[in-house]
Amino acid sequence: MSISFAGKGKAIDQIKTRINEQIRISPVRVIAEDGAQLGIISVDEALRRARDVGLDLVEVAPNERPPVCRVMDFGKYKYEKKQKSHQTTHHTKLKEIRLRPKTGEHDLDFKVKQARGFLLHKDKVQVSVVFRGRELAHIEEGRKVMDKVVADLADVGKLEFPPSHQAKRLICTLLPK
Repeated sequence: MSISFAGKGKAIDQIKTRINEQIRISPVRVIAEDGAQLGIISVDEALRRARDVGLDLVEVAPNERPPVCRVMDFGKYKYEKKQKSHQTTHHTKLKEIRLRPKTGEHDLDFKVKQARGFLLHKDKVQVSVVFRGRELAHIEEGRKVMDKVVADLADVGKLEFPPSHQAKRLICTLLPK
C-alpha cells in the first residue's frame, strides 16, 4: 500500500488499492461478484476463481486479518469511487428576504417565489419585515404580511422560529421540509 503525504500536517493524499497479483498476504477472505461469501481461501485459488468469471480480485479491506478481497470489475470500481469523491455535500445556508409592511402584492408574490426556491434547494430562509418611522405604530400590518408569507411557504417549509419582534424588525426563520 503506497501512501503519499502532501506536506507536514496534511491529510493522506492517496491510498493505492491492490488488485490481482499485487495481493501478497495469503489466505484472504473472498466475496463473490454477487455478494456471496466464498470464505477464507488462498490468493492463488481466489485469483483463479476471479479469472474464471472474467473479473479482477480487488483488496477492499487491507487492514483486516485476513484481508478482505472482492471479485469485481476493477475499472468500474475505480470509476464509481472517483464519481463518489467528486460529489459535494450541500451545506445549508441562511438566506434572507426583506419585506416592508406596505410591500405590494406582486412584489410579495415574487419574494415568496424566491424563498420557495431557496427552501427547495435545502437552504434556511429568514423572513424579515422592516419597519421605518411611523410604521412602528402599525406592527399588525407587518404581522399580516409575515403571516401571508409563512402560509404561502407552508407546503415547502416549516417554522424554525415563530415571528418575533426585534428592534425595528419582525423576524421568523423557515426550514426546508
